[in-house]
Amino acid sequence: MKRIGIISDTHGVFDAPLEEFLADVDEIWHAGDIGSIELSDRIAAFKPLRAVYGNIDDGAMHRVWPSVDCFRCEDVLVLMTHIGGYPGRYEPRFLSLIDKFHPNLVVTGHSHILKVMYDRKHGALHINPGAAGKYGFHKVRTAVRLEVDGHDMRNLEVGEWIK
Repeated sequence: MKRIGIISDTHGVFDAPLEEFLADVDEIWHAGDIGSIELSDRIAAFKPLRAVYGNIDDGAMHRVWPSVDCFRCEDVLVLMTHIGGYPGRYEPRFLSLIDKFHPNLVVTGHSHILKVMYDRKHGALHINPGAAGKYGFHKVRTAVRLEVDGHDMRNLEVGEWIK
């Protein structure tokens, strides 16, 4: 079993509330708009990090992190990107990857809107953790953590902090 923290859109912020919320996870997945190499290094020093770059991340971030990551966690196939949309409104190029890989879990960012929903058409759980940073239109910062045990994804929790 692994405890996973999922964040997105930190835009350069990884502060005490996030560290406290993610203190007990085994690894962190970041769905883009990290903010800088320095911040991704800091998060990676805190916990093992998997990340994709987002539309505000510069060329250095593009050299370190992919735009899309497809990987296994336990027996769950995960497909993660920054701008991917959500069930019924996936970005077309990302939808083609969903159709190609048939993931069990789809993780996206970009919208700054927390969204957890099951995609019946593709048989996958979709998670957009919202925005963990302070930059943007959102009023509440959010992050997600969950447990992955074999094929099971359970005990999903949402952290919320006023900006």
